[in-house]
Amino acid sequence: MTAAIGRTVPPAPAVAPSVASASAVAPPVAEYGTGLQVTRVTPTADGRYEWWQGPGPDRPEPLTAPFASYVPRPTRGARGACFATPRPEGDGLTYLADGPYSAAAWLRDARPQARLLVAHALAAAGTALRELHTTDAPTADVPPALARLRSFVEGRDPASAEPAAVRRLREHVVRAWGPARLERLGAWCAELAAPGETAFVHGFASLGALVPPLHRGPVALLTGEDLGAGRPELDLGWLLGDLAELAWAVPVFGDSPDQGPDLPGVLLDAYGPGVDRELAARAAVLRIALHMRDFAAYCGWSDELIDYTAFIADLIDEEGRRAVPGGATP
Repeated sequence: MTAAIGRTVPPAPAVAPSVASASAVAPPVAEYGTGLQVTRVTPTADGRYEWWQGPGPDRPEPLTAPFASYVPRPTRGARGACFATPRPEGDGLTYLADGPYSAAAWLRDARPQARLLVAHALAAAGTALRELHTTDAPTADVPPALARLRSFVEGRDPASAEPAAVRRLREHVVRAWGPARLERLGAWCAELAAPGETAFVHGFASLGALVPPLHRGPVALLTGEDLGAGRPELDLGWLLGDLAELAWAVPVFGDSPDQGPDLPGVLLDAYGPGVDRELAARAAVLRIALHMRDFAAYCGWSDELIDYTAFIADLIDEEGRRAVPGGATP
């Protein structure tokens, strides 16, 4: 599971591919996927990268981004992050970025420069998300990821419609977590989508959607398919949850001060004041719980899910405090 923060990611490159080799028919730099989504990254002739994302084999409907036109456009010459919105292509969506690898991939690289690159990307993402959250929301729809998790937590999906691995996981978490923890997760899902308190949110602001530039250019936050209405802390919590999961699961990542920048702190400092850190910490727990659920749904059963269940139980009990600098204390 740790190889797929949100969606499967390839290893970071040791060297950059030659721009001269890129063409309209260039082979992909990376190609990977799950039952939910497949991704293909291809170099362009001008040294950039097209990220095509399409439905996986367990997802019959095409990918769409009906609210992408409402996403703020970057100003000319702006530094940092810009929201990369897609164009339709086949049954999927194509995004343009200046790098072939996501922040999730770079964080599995032990070189100090990789962590600095991700810190730059997270700072840019925090600034960009702040702007998105002040944009008038054209929709009241709950982001699909949050709706998916809430159905799992509340047991609302018919057993006949669930993959066998999801049914097995659901039975296990009911035993391992008990009703009190499940009720707490359900309440957190509802809190993040409470009517009257929502903003226009990315909906899946994960490390897998955050693409640092390989050499020059802006950071790209692939944005479109999951846009919806929710509390701003949903987006921050999704990124914080990815970071907390990596700190727990991937030894090369680490979370000690000598590892380099405090990545959660970089994100929150760039976003600015007004964040409900307790709510962001709870959203981080939901992010990890969704990753566990989606892995079972789109990759199948793994005994590693049992370890995740125990890890998430601890996170629920502490309300996700380890995911936020200072333990959710502003």
